[in-house]
Amino acid sequence: MSGSASADDGGDGRTRFLIDLDDVSRDEIPDSVDVVHDISQIGVLAARGNPDAVPSASAVTADVTAYQDGPVEEHDEDSEGSGGPAWDSGAPTRTELQWDKRDQRLGHLTERPDNRRVVHDTTTGEATRVAVVDSGVYDGHPDLADAVNADLSANYTLDSWDFRPNGAGDHGTHVAGIIAGTNADGEGVLGTAPDTEIVAHRVFSALPGGGASTGDILAALADAADKGCDVANFSVGYTNYDVEENPDLLDVKAMYEDLAEYAHEQDMTIVNSTGNDAVDMTPEDTLSLPTEAEGIFGVSATGPIGYLWDDEQSSREVKSLKTLDEPTATPASYTNYGAGVDVSAAGGNYDTDLPEGYYYDLVFSTIVTDDGTDDPVAGYGWKAGTSMAAPQVAGAYALVRSLRPDASAEAVESLIKETARDGPGGETYHGAGHLDLRRLVREASKGRKGNGNNGKGNGK
Repeated sequence: MSGSASADDGGDGRTRFLIDLDDVSRDEIPDSVDVVHDISQIGVLAARGNPDAVPSASAVTADVTAYQDGPVEEHDEDSEGSGGPAWDSGAPTRTELQWDKRDQRLGHLTERPDNRRVVHDTTTGEATRVAVVDSGVYDGHPDLADAVNADLSANYTLDSWDFRPNGAGDHGTHVAGIIAGTNADGEGVLGTAPDTEIVAHRVFSALPGGGASTGDILAALADAADKGCDVANFSVGYTNYDVEENPDLLDVKAMYEDLAEYAHEQDMTIVNSTGNDAVDMTPEDTLSLPTEAEGIFGVSATGPIGYLWDDEQSSREVKSLKTLDEPTATPASYTNYGAGVDVSAAGGNYDTDLPEGYYYDLVFSTIVTDDGTDDPVAGYGWKAGTSMAAPQVAGAYALVRSLRPDASAEAVESLIKETARDGPGGETYHGAGHLDLRRLVREASKGRKGNGNNGKGNGK
């Protein structure tokens, strides 16, 4: 996270604010107040104009700005020096760069010397739907072209463009690849749930401001629940540790708690990144939102140190995860920890003082460059952050729902936590534990019920 809480004016000089309909009647709102979003699911209006025009001051809360939880480090595949160590056998393939998926034995990324089962032998997330509430998703990327439901995707900002990045950055595209990359033609990246369906809700704009409005976010998440999404990935948050100076954050926290309750009623979970400030969230004077809101599923980040550095390996795809300086479940140096962490997952780690190729310890996924409205360019690159950890869990959620379509949101959350494994640093850094896809899918496949898709899925 970066930045502090502030009122967002939407780029047009008119103040953005939130109205709690428990404290004022909708009929009392004057015409001079422009209602941007009617978030009736939780009794809130997102508005702009003069907040003093609302007849009840207690009904008004500042529309504070949220920021992307990362990346804390990034590197594009086409950047100078991306070749890494001088491999005798050639540069690593893109699938070989996915330590996060290899560690979980997710799929048949490359030929293996054994015939062990992988997670995707059981499920690939078919007949599920995942919302990515972020900076937009570029559905022109070959690994995402068949994953994004363009009809359900939408823009929640005040600009006039669609759900694609449109200059808002490739953060959401990277997140989407972690969840649902399809490894197009065997030359791309593989997501945790490549047969899930992505609904892209853009809440970041290329307009001045740099952040996302709370009102836009609440509307996007509530609509995701109404669109039948099984889980919403929200790699976004707020940083402020002095709540006394920013009491509006407590009102925002209550709104997220109402939203999480509503989402659960629709059998949807909101998965959130815990933040990248290396802060203990346990003390009462520390508030990390929305992770610490009741009902939000918080994910901290872990990652290796030393992946693919050894250019003397005779079989890097087998040995590379066995020769690490730090294992993949090691808490990342930047991750927030303590209260609010439900589980940990792969978000990437890094040490820039170490050899060329340090970025191999970041998470490799889909990106887009020149991401404006004209001629965006699909690509691949590395990012590290709790932003990259949350979608690992969102994808895992889709795998469970594909096996247990009738399971409640709370039941899926419980299963993810119950099957998580112990990690270095214990509960403080990992909550219930570190995500374990093999154990999770194995347990989820027991006593399966139902095979309907509830109208979801992309038919792949």
